Amino acid sequence: MKFTHRVAGTVAVTALAALAAPASAFAEESAGGVDILIPKMAEFIPALIAFLIILVVMAKLVWPKVLAMMDERERRIADSLEEADRTKQKALEARKASDDMLTDARRQAADIVLAARQDAEAERQRIIAAAHTEAEGIIAKAKRTAEDERHALYANAAASIADLSVSVASKIVEKSLDEDGEQRRLIESYIKEAGSLNAN
Repeated sequence: MKFTHRVAGTVAVTALAALAAPASAFAEESAGGVDILIPKMAEFIPALIAFLIILVVMAKLVWPKVLAMMDERERRIADSLEEADRTKQKALEARKASDDMLTDARRQAADIVLAARQDAEAERQRIIAAAHTEAEGIIAKAKRTAEDERHALYANAAASIADLSVSVASKIVEKSLDEDGEQRRLIESYIKEAGSLNAN
C-alpha cells in the first residue's frame, strides 16, 4: 500500500515536470496567436518520451499492484459475503433448532400435565372406590352388629320373660313348676317363635 502511494507520487511529480517544460516554453513565446496551441517538435518529443516512460513504469510497476489490490479486495468482499451467508444460514438453522426444541418442550410439558391429570383422576377414583368399599364394610358390620344385638336382646328378653312367667305361675299355683326345667324350656321356645314372627 505504501509502495503504491510512493509510485503514484513519483509518477505525478514526473508528469508535472514533463508538462511544465512545454508550458514554460510556451510562456516564453508570444502570448497570442495560434502558435500557443501547437507544440514545438523540440518540446513535444521530450514530453512524449516522458509520457511513454511514465506509462511503461506505471504499466510495469503500478498497474499490476493496483490490479492485484483490486483482486484481493474483490476476493475479500466475496469471502465476506460468503461468510455472511454462512452465518445467516447457521443462524437460521440455530433458530429452527431452538424453535423445534421449544415446540418439543411445550409438547412434553403438555404430556406431563395430561399424565398428571390422568394420575390424579385415577387416584381420585381409587380413593372413592376404597371409601365406598370401606363404607359398605362398615355398613355391613353395623348391620351384623345390630342383628347380633337384636338377637341378644331377644334372647335376654325371652329368658327374662320365661323367668317372670315361671315366677308368676309359681306364685299362683303356690308351688314350683320348674323342678325339671320343662316349663321354662316351653316358654322360651314360645317366645322365640313369637320373636321370629315379629322379626319377619
